[in-house]
Amino acid sequence: MSGLLEGSVCVVTGGAQGIGLSIAEAMVAQGARVVIGDLNVEAAEAAVSRLGGTEWARAVSCDVRKFNEVEALVQTAVDAFGSIDVMVNNAGITRDATMRRMSEDDFALVLEVHLTGCWNGTRAAAAHMREQRRGSIINVSSISAKVGFVGQTNYSAAKAGIVGMSKAAAKEVAHDGVRVNVVQPGLIRTAMTEAMAEHIWNAKLAEVPMQRAGEPSEVASVVVFLASAMSSYMTGAVLEITGGRYM
Repeated sequence: MSGLLEGSVCVVTGGAQGIGLSIAEAMVAQGARVVIGDLNVEAAEAAVSRLGGTEWARAVSCDVRKFNEVEALVQTAVDAFGSIDVMVNNAGITRDATMRRMSEDDFALVLEVHLTGCWNGTRAAAAHMREQRRGSIINVSSISAKVGFVGQTNYSAAKAGIVGMSKAAAKEVAHDGVRVNVVQPGLIRTAMTEAMAEHIWNAKLAEVPMQRAGEPSEVASVVVFLASAMSSYMTGAVLEITGGRYM
C-alpha cells in the first residue's frame, strides 16, 4: 500500500529536531523525499541518516531570514528530487521577556525568524509550485497567535502575523493550484517545553481539557493531512492542535 505522499518532495525548515524532525519523519513514512533546512547543519545531517540516508533526505544550511538561502533550499529539492510539492515553514526561536525588559533586537529577531522566514519560504516555494500548477504550503503558527501570553509580545505578534500572511498568500495562489494552510500547536512535549520550570508546565497543562500535552507526532500527522490530497479542497485554513486548550 502506497503512502499518502508517495512520490512527493517536501521541504521542512527547522527540521533537524523537535516538531520539525517529527514532521520530516512522518513525510518519509508516507513515501515522500524530504529536504531539511536548518542552521544546525550537524543536527540536520544526523536527521538525514535517521530518515534513511540521501536516497530519502538531504540537509541544507539555511537561515530563513535570508531569501537567497531559502531560495537555494527550495532549489536543492528541485535539483535533488525533481520538484517541490510541499513546503513546511516551521523554523522558529523564542526570546521571551516582558515588554519592559525585552530588547528591540530580541523583538525584531523573533519577527524576522518566524514571520519574515515564513514569508520567504512561502514566496520561494510558490514560485516553483505555480509553474507546476500544484503544491501545498503549511505554515506553523501557535496557539500564542490566538491567546497572547505574558512575556511573548514578540512571539505572539510573529505567530499572529503568520496567520494573516498565509490567508493573503492563499488567495494569491489558489487559482494556480497551490494551497496555503496553517497549523497552531498548543502545549507539545519537546525538549524546549520540557525545560520549563515544573510549576509553569503544570499551569499550562491545567488549561488543556484533554489533560495531557501533545506529542510532536500529533502535529506531524495534521501536517501530513494538509500536505496530502486528503485536504485538496482546503486553503487558508487554520487548524488548532491543542487538546482543546482555549476553545
